Amino acid sequence: MVTTKRDFETSRRKKFCARIATGDYDAVIIGYSQFEKIPISTERQEALIRREIRGIVNSIEELKANNGEKFSVKAKERARKSLEVKLEKLRANKRKDSVISFEELGVDRLFVDESDTFKNLFFVTKMQNVAGLSASESQRASDMFAKTRYLDELTGSKGVIFATG
Repeated sequence: MVTTKRDFETSRRKKFCARIATGDYDAVIIGYSQFEKIPISTERQEALIRREIRGIVNSIEELKANNGEKFSVKAKERARKSLEVKLEKLRANKRKDSVISFEELGVDRLFVDESDTFKNLFFVTKMQNVAGLSASESQRASDMFAKTRYLDELTGSKGVIFATG
């Protein structure tokens, strides 16, 4: 099945996603902008953010135990607070468009062409002003990360193929 822009118009999106979920397709070809409109469930997003927060908190505790640099601790504290704000926004923001979640589609493989489009995923580092290390976070990259983590859990890390030229 190949999607069109019309398939992801607000009025048609639910019906189209239902066709994907109930159909027996070998492949569904979707553009990036359309793929982003299929949300990962709120529960999975919350769990992913909580896991990141736990990782940062553990890292902070380790730094403090080993007398780590104050700058590193402060940077991780800022990252933790940023993630907590993101978690609160997620809880407060209820979707107007209740389309089927990514998990409900029945996807078991994901082939991503031009995967460099999904760069700038959130990470914490003490390095600043280093070429190639962006301090900004891309919503597109975060969305793809959540979906690939889901597929990794589902397929034992064998469900995603990234390609780029």
